[in-house]
Amino acid sequence: MKGVITAGGLGTRLYPMTKVTNKHLLPIYDLPMIYYPIQALINAGINDIMIITGGNNAGDFIRLLGNGKEFGLKRLSYVYQEGEGGIAAAISLTRDFVGNDRVAIMLGDNIIEKNFAKAVHDFQKQERGAKILLKEVDHPESYGVPTIQDKLIVKITEKPKNPDTNYAVIGIYLYDNRVFDIIDRLKPSGRGELEITDVNNAYIEEGTLTYEILDGWWADCGEDRTSLFEASCLVAKTGANKL
Repeated sequence: MKGVITAGGLGTRLYPMTKVTNKHLLPIYDLPMIYYPIQALINAGINDIMIITGGNNAGDFIRLLGNGKEFGLKRLSYVYQEGEGGIAAAISLTRDFVGNDRVAIMLGDNIIEKNFAKAVHDFQKQERGAKILLKEVDHPESYGVPTIQDKLIVKITEKPKNPDTNYAVIGIYLYDNRVFDIIDRLKPSGRGELEITDVNNAYIEEGTLTYEILDGWWADCGEDRTSLFEASCLVAKTGANKL
């Protein structure tokens, strides 16, 4: 199974810090942010990883991470995304890297306390489809929110005003290689991007999307400066990914 980390974007919500560097290179406690999703994928048993990045600071990732030898990776690859077309558009750039394999996508500004190895193991036993991870949050209206009926997700609504549940779809997605065909069929949303929620809803429509609840805390570090600070405090207090 391949691993992909999305680490593009302009990071405008974290200005002025991101005027001089990519947000995924900012420190979370004592390590660059990008270290945490790399370690999370490794802890899930994935050692062939591609990082999607862009902007003026893309070369800094190579200077920092090199070929991944420091992490014991089999391979660490990079691909450059021009502009901001959305998460699904970024994923489409990894088609040749993933090939006929399955892929675990992790957003580069997401940090988890424990690991998602069980989700990967369970997904490998699925005949086809996708698996997402959920986490109960205080403000679900800020995220993609699942509607759950009879223990099945029947739809996901992006940033709903009246959420059906208190669960958020976090930035870890497990897909079979049909994800690229699904992305090819997507149309841009109102903000002109190919939305990851539309990818997940496509799997829901065909009845092949499953889910698991994440164990331990989850932090979305790219939300704003407060979330960046709170993530550092959580890592300092409890650790993350068994680093």
